[in-house]
Amino acid sequence: MIYIATLSYSFHLSNDKNKKNSSRKSGKSNVSGSTSMGNSAIQSASGLAKCDNHNCRKYDNDRENIEVIRGSFSIVDDIKKLYIDEFEEAKLEYNNKQARDDRKIKDYFTHISNNSKKDLACEIIIELGDMEFWNTKVIDYKKKMTNVFKEQVNDLETVVPNFKIASAIIHYDETSPHLHIIGVPVKYKNKYGMSKQVGKSDVFTKESLTKIQDKMRVRCMESFNKEYQVNYQLKAKLKGRNRDYHITEMENYQKIKKSIEIHQNNLKSAKEKTEKLSNNISEIKEILESLKAKGLIKNQLVIDVKDRDKAIVFIDLIDKTIAEYQNIQELSVTLKEISNELISNRQRLKLLTKNNESLNQEVDKLNENIKEKENEIQELKEENHSLKSTLEHFKDMIYRLVQFLMDKIFVKKDKRYEEFAKELYEHGALDKDNFNLLSNPSKLNNLKDYAIEKDDIEH
Repeated sequence: MIYIATLSYSFHLSNDKNKKNSSRKSGKSNVSGSTSMGNSAIQSASGLAKCDNHNCRKYDNDRENIEVIRGSFSIVDDIKKLYIDEFEEAKLEYNNKQARDDRKIKDYFTHISNNSKKDLACEIIIELGDMEFWNTKVIDYKKKMTNVFKEQVNDLETVVPNFKIASAIIHYDETSPHLHIIGVPVKYKNKYGMSKQVGKSDVFTKESLTKIQDKMRVRCMESFNKEYQVNYQLKAKLKGRNRDYHITEMENYQKIKKSIEIHQNNLKSAKEKTEKLSNNISEIKEILESLKAKGLIKNQLVIDVKDRDKAIVFIDLIDKTIAEYQNIQELSVTLKEISNELISNRQRLKLLTKNNESLNQEVDKLNENIKEKENEIQELKEENHSLKSTLEHFKDMIYRLVQFLMDKIFVKKDKRYEEFAKELYEHGALDKDNFNLLSNPSKLNNLKDYAIEKDDIEH
């Protein structure tokens, strides 16, 4: 079996589910009185400051193993600048249409920060490889991820052009290198309010996130392989990794839950048998200790029929328990073999799929080359036809010239044309055969023979 190294990929978008009315309603019934939904969204200026404090390591001022690849060491300033660059023109346009000053927006950053229904900014965390992969790697090896993450920032701008990135910071001070991207999703051509606004729910939906992650994970793997000069592959995509999911939102949750319940029942049954077996052991011990000697016969003991039956039942229970345990062991081995086979088949399938894609690309490339060659051949055919026509034209001209000279030299006996023919030969206008023909008329009886010879040569 060919082993192919694989890496996991994580694309996490900050979540704000606890802002929903349904989440708040659910939270009221909890013991804590709060929602169980996670919240990693940047909803206000204070939330942005906390993010700035964490990403830039301002709580301990330790920046040795963090790297800023977009923006500065002040995410707050980066976002404020982005707000001015992106929204200032739309804000001025909106304010010019307002008759009342109290409806005008003084500062769009502050306006959104005070708006509980909109996120001020969004954070995306990207990670390639898990703790198990990175745990044995030295820091210099890890820091080669800088170029990989730089390409991820550029790729994200290409894949999601409406997400404007203000900050991108890599953390190397934890086991796994990971990238924090802070930006603002923008929606355009709004009917109400400013024509250009913050719009997380418009840019990032469940469907769009799936597509974004699919594209980003493939590009990240390509960048990694190029940077590290390897040929790793991506692990199978995990459901729910492109946004925060509650446990009940997991695909096949009910099916998994039922399977767990069945295993729990099996464990309960096994536990009951074990307890019963344990109790019977104590009883059998008492029976054995209470055995009486059989008369005067040495080394023989007497057991009551009732106690004998108990011992037989106990031994039968042991036999059944051992048999059941053996079945479980065989099942465990079988399941492990199936699991290994599935992993092996999955890897082979990925390899075959990749090879097939490569072959398809090669076929497409060859088809393009064939098409180009066919076009070249067609062009050469056309050029050859043109050259052939030109050649025929010159052949005909030379034939007429020789015929004209022969008439002047041999029929009309004009010596001037002999000198003219010689000059044509000396200047390359007549070849050697034609000149010899003009110089030795005895080779042909008449012009008719010349015409016949010319036709034979052409055909």
